[in-house]
Amino acid sequence: MWKKNFLFRAAESTPLTESENELFHDTEPALDSAGLVLDKFLSVWVQGEGTEEKPSTFTNLYVRTAMLDVRKHVSLLQPLQGRSHQIKQLLTQEQKQFLRQWLQVHDPQAWESSEDHFHDLFELE
Repeated sequence: MWKKNFLFRAAESTPLTESENELFHDTEPALDSAGLVLDKFLSVWVQGEGTEEKPSTFTNLYVRTAMLDVRKHVSLLQPLQGRSHQIKQLLTQEQKQFLRQWLQVHDPQAWESSEDHFHDLFELE
């Protein structure tokens, strides 16, 4: 299975260089948000058929919100959302556009062999 993570600051259209695993790996889970200064992120996981190095088709997209208090090294990770309407609500138009372009350029053949329901996630409104 092929997979790739894109981690966006919530309002930005270009992902960070770090993945969700890299940024949130050594953080403690927050029990509540009282007294925390949280930065909001959107973590996008794209899955596909193929090898770890090369996809043959893109199959699934999952999105979750994640929050991090950099100073206290505490985080809140929400569950992954995989339903189309949830994904469309969480991602900005610019993030959808970035992801669509990245997938099309990264492996045009995998993009073309992906089903319509996957392509529909990236429609701009």
